[in-house]
Amino acid sequence: MAAPLSEFFLMVLDRLKIWMAQIRANFLLLSVALVCIGLAFAWKFHISPVGEGFNWLYAGLITAGVVCSHISVNLFNEYFDFISGIDFKTRRTPFNGGSGMLVRGLTSGRSVLIAASLFLLFALATGIFFTLTAHRVILLLSLAGGFTIVFYNNLLSRLMLGELFAGLTLGSFVVIGTFIAMTASPGMPVAEVLPWPLLLLSFPPGILTSLLLLLNEFPDMEADREGGRRHLVVRFGRERAARIYAAGIFVVFGVILFLPVAGLFSWWVLIALLPLPLALRASFIALRSGFEPAGFLSAQASNVGTVLGTDFLIALAVLI
Repeated sequence: MAAPLSEFFLMVLDRLKIWMAQIRANFLLLSVALVCIGLAFAWKFHISPVGEGFNWLYAGLITAGVVCSHISVNLFNEYFDFISGIDFKTRRTPFNGGSGMLVRGLTSGRSVLIAASLFLLFALATGIFFTLTAHRVILLLSLAGGFTIVFYNNLLSRLMLGELFAGLTLGSFVVIGTFIAMTASPGMPVAEVLPWPLLLLSFPPGILTSLLLLLNEFPDMEADREGGRRHLVVRFGRERAARIYAAGIFVVFGVILFLPVAGLFSWWVLIALLPLPLALRASFIALRSGFEPAGFLSAQASNVGTVLGTDFLIALAVLI
């Protein structure tokens, strides 16, 4: 009896490991970091849709909804990269090329598509809930996110719009939407829903999400081109895309530096400049080599550290 039971648990554990790899669980920390910025602003204002202070239940529901939307993004990407043949041509690394679970036959395209749809439906359900309890702006943000998730592979990435929409929906809109969900009420005028500091401080996380995607597209350029994608790296080549990346880094940290200098935010926001050395390292590697497989992994790792570190430090600066 004990042996079959232990075999069952080992089988369940193996399936869990496969699906954790399939959803790219190690990348979901980005969603949490973005939600934390919005929650930090909500905590600072100490209000909720029901006027009872900070609502931890709502905070948990928002986090779950955003993480589910991120999982849905990853699963749809895995599915479409598999059926388009891109996954069979990529050089897989910890940062790009997909999980490889479908290629290895460890999961099926049908199961991945069903899972992606279910996670998307849960994310949209949370958006509808907060549309009813907080503000109608949430519906617009949720629909924009759903549109990006469903049409990223077959439309946006073919029109050089993938990086832009990813930055908006899995960047700035998460920060903005989280704050609105936690603090707004249905009858509030749209002009009163967003404070200027939040709006301005949502730009750097959005740009960083775009840059995260941009740099991770470098290794997959040839495979993506053959699969019909026309993202920025395919369109401009790695050398010019590296310049776009470096310019984006300049804008991100320039905005962070500008906010306190212009008196628009506390000087504490400058702690978000701490990941700048990582950002410069990633930029120098990309600019120097364009793309060289052996050394580019360190640029991608520095890029991930820049994005997550800056986002979490922005949230900390708001709380301080």
